[in-house]
Amino acid sequence: MPYMNSVNLNNTSGFPYLIMDINRGRSIPEPPGFHVFHWHEDFQFILCYEGETYVHTLNHTYVLKASQGIFLNSSVVHFVAGSPDHHYKSFLFPESLVSFYAGSPAAGYVKQISECKSLAAIPLSSEADWMKKILEKLKSLACLEDDPPSYYEYEILVRLSEIFLILIANTELPNIEKKDINSLRMQEMLRFIRDHYMDPVSLSDLAGAAGISRSEASRCFKASLQQSPYNYLLEYRLSKAAQLLASTDDPISKICADTGWSSMSHFGKLFKASTGLTPREYRAMRKHNKYPVSKP
Repeated sequence: MPYMNSVNLNNTSGFPYLIMDINRGRSIPEPPGFHVFHWHEDFQFILCYEGETYVHTLNHTYVLKASQGIFLNSSVVHFVAGSPDHHYKSFLFPESLVSFYAGSPAAGYVKQISECKSLAAIPLSSEADWMKKILEKLKSLACLEDDPPSYYEYEILVRLSEIFLILIANTELPNIEKKDINSLRMQEMLRFIRDHYMDPVSLSDLAGAAGISRSEASRCFKASLQQSPYNYLLEYRLSKAAQLLASTDDPISKICADTGWSSMSHFGKLFKASTGLTPREYRAMRKHNKYPVSKP
């Protein structure tokens, strides 16, 4: 991306939440890329206090007046300026702060926002009740900086989660984007199976690879492949075993272990159910250039 990557100043800390106060062109603190078009992996909210704040993306310019705000999605190229008397606060944080934990249901909802490439920004005003609630919560976040409570970080996490819940509940994503999200999730899970089929693989492992819940992982497989993750994993292991039986002279017990089976009898039973042959019979037929047809 031919624009500056403005890294969150708190990115390497244990709590990568950053709030900046921008008053008449001066930012405290001042991040890299402040005066040029830039992007960052963090989500960003802006709350305008005085004057006008101009938020420029590559395709649009948003004009914010006092008590208005905007949400900028992850990785959106943008540049913020303002009128001579402008004053606004900027809130930056990674999606991990509102995802609770890897593979949680919340993480799946958050990814629907971050991975929606057509959703660059959402201007916020008091005209809609849900937007008004977000603006009020942003003001409350700013107030915490004036008199930080004993459990400052916990307060921030709770309020950010409340804001994102409101945002998610009131943001309708295009159907095409939802399909793209499914595709991205499936790519991550199928890649995980490709790299780890020889190891014990659980539904939690697959869900974690895509940053979604177990139930969402199952739903993605059924929607995309019309089968469960478990059945796909079994078929993948059987396919790899068949390749090794045909192309190597390795003992069948070794092939069984190398393709993720913990039980020789279970492997043999499923292999015969799939091909109509035992592993030994399959190897013999392939050596004579005969190709068994898998059972439907």
